[in-house]
Amino acid sequence: ALVGMAGALVLAAAAFWWPPAVAVVLSMAFTVWLTGGFHEDGLADTCDGLGGAVSRERALMIMKDSRIGSYGSLGLMLMLLLKAAVLTSLATPLFNELDSAESSHVRQVLLAWTMMALIWCHAASRLVPVCLTRVLPYAGDLDHAKAKPLAMQVPWSNVLAAVLITALLAFAMVFWWGFTAWPVGTLLSALGQSSLAMLLGAAACARWFHKRLGGFTGDTLGASQQITEVMGLLAWLAVVHPVA
Repeated sequence: ALVGMAGALVLAAAAFWWPPAVAVVLSMAFTVWLTGGFHEDGLADTCDGLGGAVSRERALMIMKDSRIGSYGSLGLMLMLLLKAAVLTSLATPLFNELDSAESSHVRQVLLAWTMMALIWCHAASRLVPVCLTRVLPYAGDLDHAKAKPLAMQVPWSNVLAAVLITALLAFAMVFWWGFTAWPVGTLLSALGQSSLAMLLGAAACARWFHKRLGGFTGDTLGASQQITEVMGLLAWLAVVHPVA
């Protein structure tokens, strides 16, 4: 949630200085810097491994290579472009309203929609890797794992705590939204449909990783976060954009 909040604040601040596309890229760059690009790196390595190898052993070997290949470059580029396009589509009505100097109430609503999407999708998508460590075995070499805590199954208590925190975030968003006299029903629909999209994305990732690798690795956990985040944003945009 903190990463999403930071990205949302950067986007909101940049709204008063630069066009939508520039502000979105600045927001994305800040969140990548904040996390060290950990999840993006995992996505690139996963694309290289699963795209450039047929056998499980070869895929795992490729994923251990720190160099990025053609599949990783394409996958990362397309993911970042798609995320930027979705966020720009969410933010564009916001900037149009700011430029037209219409009512401050409308500007606040549009700004809130964009910030809510960032906060929710960043937070909920980070729940996915935690859950995958419970439903899938570790596919790599446990003795040589780069992050052994990630290679071990997360205790159920940690999973439940992560679920509870995410649920509390959703409740807080709805609770705060209810005091603004803005359409709560649309927010609930956006939360529900983005959550469903992320759930389907998580299930698809789990099936894909189990079929190709026999389990998860640290790289696939990062990939699952990136995939489900953009799926959540796409679903949110489908609900909110007609309102904006």
